[in-house]
Amino acid sequence: MNPKTLVVAQLLISFQMALIMSGIFSALELGLTVQWLLVWGKQFIVAWPVAFVFSILTSRVAFPIAEKWVPSQTRKA
Repeated sequence: MNPKTLVVAQLLISFQMALIMSGIFSALELGLTVQWLLVWGKQFIVAWPVAFVFSILTSRVAFPIAEKWVPSQTRKA
């Protein structure tokens, strides 16, 4: 995979995961209230960079494992 594409994909994936996870866990704690919306935003601002850094670190292990588990789809001529 192109390194630039990989970084953009990790930005998007980490954004979505941080948004969803921070929203779910803060809603479970506070309920769906105005206070929840305020807390969710703050938690998301912290969670996204953390998720991005961990996605960069773990991708170096995860992608080689995935490539071993999923056979290549190359065509024989």
